Amino acid sequence: MKILVTGGAGFIGSAVVRLAIARGHTVINLDALTYAANLANVASVAGDPRYHFVQADIRDRTALDRVFDEHLPDAVMHLAAESHVDRSIDGPAAFIETNVLGTLDLLEAARAYWQAAGKPEHFRFHHISTDEVFGSLGDTGQFSETTPYDPRSPYSASKAGSDHLVRAWQETYGLPTLVTNCSNNYGPYHFPEKLVPVAILRALAGEQIPVYGDGGNVRDWLFVEDHADALLLVLEKGRPGRSYNIGGENEARNIDLVRAICAHMDQMHPQGAPHDRLITFVTDRPGHDRRYAIDPARIRNELGWRPSVTVDEGLRRTVEWYLANCDWWEPLLQRNGVGERLGVSG
Repeated sequence: MKILVTGGAGFIGSAVVRLAIARGHTVINLDALTYAANLANVASVAGDPRYHFVQADIRDRTALDRVFDEHLPDAVMHLAAESHVDRSIDGPAAFIETNVLGTLDLLEAARAYWQAAGKPEHFRFHHISTDEVFGSLGDTGQFSETTPYDPRSPYSASKAGSDHLVRAWQETYGLPTLVTNCSNNYGPYHFPEKLVPVAILRALAGEQIPVYGDGGNVRDWLFVEDHADALLLVLEKGRPGRSYNIGGENEARNIDLVRAICAHMDQMHPQGAPHDRLITFVTDRPGHDRRYAIDPARIRNELGWRPSVTVDEGLRRTVEWYLANCDWWEPLLQRNGVGERLGVSG
């Protein structure tokens, strides 16, 4: 296929780009190159004749129309988004503008292109979203595709809005859409303001590792390369109009995840061990959801997909990658807001 990937210089988007190229697809990577994007994430495929990069904003309808007309994609994989919850607390407007209005512009550009081409049946618009749209769980239960939406942060509310738009364009205009909602991703190329890379890099520097609240918040951890594999499978075999929840089947409390990272650091970087002495509990962020958990039955039963990487193996591979790739993450620490405590204005 010829796939238009939005946000392909970001964390998850770049994993999709690398895997799609490896599997023989042609990829048009459209990215605005905002603060969390990094073309180094796709340097390994930049010289491939099947890879094309376009710097453009999904809120620029003229640029979007030009990309569709020039490259004639068979499918769209929409990953471009503002995604950091703490930043959404400090500045919610940017999240509405990109995640909601940007998705609207992309949907309209895709619809115009699809209609002009005679509404080809093979075309797909795949919208990649998050389990955070479902809100917070108690000690039991899991999110399924029929769980009512209950977003609790500006970020999750903006993603919920974009999910609703995509479904509306399927129902109203017949645009062949797919929606996936994933659990927390981690792995190589993760921008160093999220929990896993923060814990690794703080441990490496011998600095305090901040853990929100009592550390009891539970997430289902999904290795990013597993996620990319699932996304391409949904694009190829998913049923239009259907949504699929993608989970790692790896629930863990934040404090246990950080302790596991510290244990891997003790083995691979024994200087400063034990690293768990650096763990520091800090004031929780406003509206911090207590627990997320994904029921992956639909994607398992309909498409035959399950994650292949356990959280222990994934964390080991992630720690190894960060220790071996300081040239990648060191410049990112200088970007706006990285290393600061954000999201406390609430």
